[in-house]
Amino acid sequence: MSCPPSHPIQWIDPAMPAKKSLALPGCYVVIPARLGSTRLPHKMMLRETGMTLIEHTYRAACEAKLPTEVIVATDHRMIADEVRAFGGRAVMTDPHCNSGTDRVAEVVRGLPNAKLVVNLQGDEPEINPCAVDEVIKLLAADPTLPMATLATPLTDEAAIGDPGCVKVVCDEQGNALYFSRSRIPFIRDPKSLPMDIGSLCHQHLGIYAYRREFLLEMASWQPSRLERLEMLEQLRVLERARTIRVGIIAKGSRGIDTPEDYAGFVARFTKRQPVKSLAVA
Repeated sequence: MSCPPSHPIQWIDPAMPAKKSLALPGCYVVIPARLGSTRLPHKMMLRETGMTLIEHTYRAACEAKLPTEVIVATDHRMIADEVRAFGGRAVMTDPHCNSGTDRVAEVVRGLPNAKLVVNLQGDEPEINPCAVDEVIKLLAADPTLPMATLATPLTDEAAIGDPGCVKVVCDEQGNALYFSRSRIPFIRDPKSLPMDIGSLCHQHLGIYAYRREFLLEMASWQPSRLERLEMLEQLRVLERARTIRVGIIAKGSRGIDTPEDYAGFVARFTKRQPVKSLAVA
C-alpha cells in the first residue's frame, strides 16, 4: 500500500514567512497534489482566475491559525516548480503512490518533529481556514483519538442519492460508524421522524487529521474489503476497529473534480472580486 521507501524525497525550500504565533508545535498541513486526473487533466495547474488551483488551496490553508506549516506533496516537477514560484514549500514524492494518504505519509516520514498532520486535498480552493483549525482541535482536545475528519448536514435529496457524495453516520459520541456512497441511513418513513433529517444524514468532507504514528501505521495497511467495494480509504480504519472522530460544521467547501466544477469555482471567485472603478479624466 505504501510508497517504495527507496524513492528519494526532494525538498523544495519555501520563501513564505513563518506561521502565526497561535500555531501548535508539530502541526502540519500536507496537501497531496498529483498532475494526472481522469476527469479534469492537469487541474492543479488551471489558472483562469490568475492563480493556479494549487495556489488557491495552499493560500487558504495558510490562513488557518493552528498549523505551523503547509507543505505540498506532489508527483510532478511542474507542480513543485509552481509551488516554489509562489513562495510555498513542496516535496517531490514517489509517482507510484497509490493514494493521497500514501503521499502525505511519505512526507511525514521526513518530519520527525510532526505530531498532528492534516491531509487536505489540493482541489479544495474554497476550503474555509476555520475548517482546518476545527479538525485539528478535535485531536488536540482528546489525546486518545488517532484520527478526525469533518462533515456537514445533508438535506438535499439529489445529493443524498448521489454516489459521488460520500455520507457518514456517527454514534452518540461523534465517532464514525460507517461511510458510504449509498444513502445512509435509509429512512423508511421520514414522516414519522421527530427530528430534522439533516441531524442524521451528513456529507463527509475530504479533510483528515491524524497523529503522526497512526498515519504511518495506517499507510502500511493493505486496502480492506469494504474499502475496495466502496472505494473509500477511511473504511480501512473502521474495519480495523479504530476510531475516527467526526466534527460537524455548518457548511463545507466544494472540491474540483470536473470541468463544470472548475467553471463554477471561477464564476464564484470572479463574483467575489471588488469592482474596479474607472478613473475620471
